[in-house]
Amino acid sequence: MTPDSGRGRDELFHETRIRAFLEDRGLGHGPLSAERIGEGQSNVTFRVRQGDADLVLRRGPKPPLPKSAHDMLREAKLLDALQQSEVPVPRVLATCDDPSLLGVPFYVMPFVDGEILTSAEPAGWDDPAVRRSVGEQMVDTLVALHAVPIDEEPLSGLGRPSGYLERQVRRFASLWEVNSRRDVPLVAELGERLASHRPASQRFSVAHGDYRLGNLMFARQGAEPPGVVLVLDWEMATLGDPLADVGYLLATAAEAGSPASVMQLSPVSRQPGYLRRDELAERYSAATGLDLAEISWYQALALWKAAIFCEAIYTRWLDGERPGDTTFAPTLIHGVPELLEQAHDILRGG
Repeated sequence: MTPDSGRGRDELFHETRIRAFLEDRGLGHGPLSAERIGEGQSNVTFRVRQGDADLVLRRGPKPPLPKSAHDMLREAKLLDALQQSEVPVPRVLATCDDPSLLGVPFYVMPFVDGEILTSAEPAGWDDPAVRRSVGEQMVDTLVALHAVPIDEEPLSGLGRPSGYLERQVRRFASLWEVNSRRDVPLVAELGERLASHRPASQRFSVAHGDYRLGNLMFARQGAEPPGVVLVLDWEMATLGDPLADVGYLLATAAEAGSPASVMQLSPVSRQPGYLRRDELAERYSAATGLDLAEISWYQALALWKAAIFCEAIYTRWLDGERPGDTTFAPTLIHGVPELLEQAHDILRGG
């Protein structure tokens, strides 16, 4: 965690307003301190300390926002709906839909201390048995999510699972021209190929939409093996085809010997001992009984979609709307075409 102070933070977090908001709801009292945490490339998260309270505030980026994106209130509603499930999700303490506070809706949850694996491992985790356990728990947590019943409220009201894949392809195909200033014919070519070869969904479930190693928090050293304590970043979650999550997990998993990409946000898993993509797929299929014969289509879908939303990030950066981003957005000038090429290779069996 690194403090995020100065003008960039002040534009996203107003200390006086948030102090009053928390005190009015009995969540904190007295002087307040805040620091930006996490490496999210879309929404923004702050750790907030006020008296004895240790909290997290999650909000969207600065407006203008794309239609239906960064919906913090919908995300909070989904988290509430999953509280009684076996999936470890954040507990929502308060929500705010008043734009006068931060300009966008936000919600508040308790701070949970844990490990998130990105480019390095905590001390003592460089053990093949621990690494294997991390991969197994990553799959088993996804299996638990996909087993949550969706036929009754409140989950049944969070989406229309029927037609999910068709809508995904159609919606993302329409977003490139809105979010890009460059002509990349492969975007439309891949969209047409995905549409014409779309598989039939075997069943429906909650679909996280961004399920990867970096969005899991594990217990700190001392638990053997370390367990998953939270699944994070639910902005893109809906009701849909569970294999979309599996395809995304496989497509964005860093694996020794495989091409790198800007979406491999936890390169630590290239080290020996972490489950390879085929092992992740086999464990998921064995636990759910779902047929993964067409999983390559879902992997290509994931990379194609990732290229399109990364292009939106790149354009916002070009427009000066991500002034503090010096490491991720600049790489997207080449990173986006590389994602598209990887999707193309997967579809043609390369």
